[in-house]
Amino acid sequence: MSVILDLAMFPTDQGVSVSRFVAPLVAMIRDSGLDYQLSPMGTQVETDTLPEALELIARAQSLLDEQGCTRVYAVAKFDVRQGPKGRLKGKIQSVEGRIGSVSQGN
Repeated sequence: MSVILDLAMFPTDQGVSVSRFVAPLVAMIRDSGLDYQLSPMGTQVETDTLPEALELIARAQSLLDEQGCTRVYAVAKFDVRQGPKGRLKGKIQSVEGRIGSVSQGN
């Protein structure tokens, strides 16, 4: 099974710039060993199971709680599919196979 989680989570009670709160969440995802991709609007992570993805969300919320955040905004989307992992990179490669290299932005 492959679960792609698209997660955006940040505090709403800590001012306008929240990167100091989001950075530990991204570090936790990075250190998990899971395949992930950071974007300006969230992070996509591939897990083996839905419970694993849900646990990742719970850990992220706990990290914000530990930092004193009392109000958190979160949006999570899931793409759950039977079959092998590797879809996080495979989806991009499929598009690139049709149109060539995809710019990662400037």
